[in-house]
Amino acid sequence: MEPRFNLFDSPTAAKVAKRFYTTSLALEGSTLPKALRELLELRVAQINGCGFCVDVHTKEAAAAGESALRLHLVAAWRHSTVFTEAERAALALAEEGTRLGDHGVSDETWAAVREYYDDDQVGALVCLVSLINAATRMGVIVHTPGGAYEPGMFAAASS
Repeated sequence: MEPRFNLFDSPTAAKVAKRFYTTSLALEGSTLPKALRELLELRVAQINGCGFCVDVHTKEAAAAGESALRLHLVAAWRHSTVFTEAERAALALAEEGTRLGDHGVSDETWAAVREYYDDDQVGALVCLVSLINAATRMGVIVHTPGGAYEPGMFAAASS
């Protein structure tokens, strides 16, 4: 696959991308663990087929201490034993929030999220799922390839 377009070659898209990254930094201040945030972003990237985002969030999750086993099983989380009930609730929210056209977020999933996460964490989860969906869509539209990302690259590029 050849990239169609480099968003950073467009002054407007580059500004949006930098602001997008800066906006996502607010999630760093939440009490959601970084490894969980990366797992959720990885799952959304897998669903949306964004190779670049799968690359980014696999490597960032590993850098945050996530195990190879859990990284390999995130695509099949419903059929594995390595995720907690709280993580399962968050993964279900990420999936249903990504596949809104299918049926939206079910009451069952919402109740599970509310059982395990406080108000600030729920807000962070909703924002995280929304932001990563936007990011994956940008990557898929312009065919941004995966494979070359190194953990921490975004922080260096945003300054």
